[in-house]
Amino acid sequence: MLRQYLSSGYILVLLLGFSCNVKQSGNQAISDTISNDSLMTLVQYRTFQYFWEGAEPISGLARERYHVDGEYPQNDKHIVTSGGSGFGLMAILTGIERGFITRAEGFDRLQRIVTFLETADRFHGVWPHWWNGETGETKAFSQKDDGGDLVETAFMVQGLLTVRQYFKDGNEEEQALAKRIDTLWREVDWDFYRNGKDELLWHWSPNYGFEKNHPIRGFDECMIVYILAASSPTHPISPEVYHSGWARNGGIKNDADHEAFGYHLPLKHNGSVQNGGPLFWIHYSFLGLDPRNLEDQYANYWEHNTNHALIHRAWAIENPLNYKGYGAHSWGLTSSYSIKGYAGHAPTETRDKGVISPTAALGSFPYTPEYSMEAMRYWYDSLGDKVFGKYGFYDAFSETEEWFPQRYLAIDQGPIVVMMENHRSGLLWDLFMSSPEIQEGLQKLGFRKAL
Repeated sequence: MLRQYLSSGYILVLLLGFSCNVKQSGNQAISDTISNDSLMTLVQYRTFQYFWEGAEPISGLARERYHVDGEYPQNDKHIVTSGGSGFGLMAILTGIERGFITRAEGFDRLQRIVTFLETADRFHGVWPHWWNGETGETKAFSQKDDGGDLVETAFMVQGLLTVRQYFKDGNEEEQALAKRIDTLWREVDWDFYRNGKDELLWHWSPNYGFEKNHPIRGFDECMIVYILAASSPTHPISPEVYHSGWARNGGIKNDADHEAFGYHLPLKHNGSVQNGGPLFWIHYSFLGLDPRNLEDQYANYWEHNTNHALIHRAWAIENPLNYKGYGAHSWGLTSSYSIKGYAGHAPTETRDKGVISPTAALGSFPYTPEYSMEAMRYWYDSLGDKVFGKYGFYDAFSETEEWFPQRYLAIDQGPIVVMMENHRSGLLWDLFMSSPEIQEGLQKLGFRKAL
């Protein structure tokens, strides 16, 4: 495993360099000297701070959102998110390896988080989407969604298993933490969330049971749910549930000749027939699950994910709706803040709102390193502090509308840190894939290494 310890002195020099080597022009910042590698470290450092400095202090978990102006539309500064916090666990490991914090500091924070998870509300071992970070009580996400959220739990477990693997051979205290994480993992009752069917359901409520009835079917961001469920040492699902539920009895496969902008997309995306869905669909499940050389009977996942990102870039270059700023230097659509609330931006004429979300291209760094760097440099060098602030790049912006809100969302900040690190060192991929249960689960489902 690559360890890239950076001394506190180096970080100080980097941050001083950022402030000294930037020309200010109105709200814009144009960098003269910062190298690509230093820029990557700076972006990771700033974004990591969302999960470190910006965390809710009692639970240690990631706040659902952060608005620079301090205004919260639902007075929810104390509300923490399970899925985004799972990404944050991986960001903390990145922070240790990059020298942003010490191993002891990271361990102390992670221990606080695990203690919270052990006592906070759970439903058949499954955590809700949101908690009150001060009390551990569930905050309903929506009507009938006031209990277990299997998808957000999967994102949390993905992060927890990387932490377990990181500390399992450490000192006595670290090994004890790894064992506590193992207990949490074993207590998740994936099989219960089938409700007797050959598919997994997203929600269960103590007040409404399975009434919400939202089956988890592919392809979207939820693939990791089935991988973890099949890998569970205590409450596993059978391979049939994966093939029947997630893969829809083979219906997930696109025709062999299906292309968009000349790129083959092997899988059908939910609600997006031609160009694929939002880019977070190739990020969230693959923060720990390594797509390199990974394939099953439905797709080669490196090909699929890379082509999905390339389709988004090609859409921005063609720019059929003539939005300002789109092009090879600025691309990437995903679910994020939007001009009128929140939207699932995607490369179609009905779902593209002229809003670029930096997490889309930056979370795609492993798939499109040259093109992701091109976008990052444009945003940093040309748009500057319009789009880059305290915790890295803001969630979304529109040059067309001159709309540059200073807001962050945990679920979007996490993939930036983690996928940039996977591109640079493979850290989180290596940790997660070292879990013996995951290897057994993948084999059970028919996954194999591509030649």
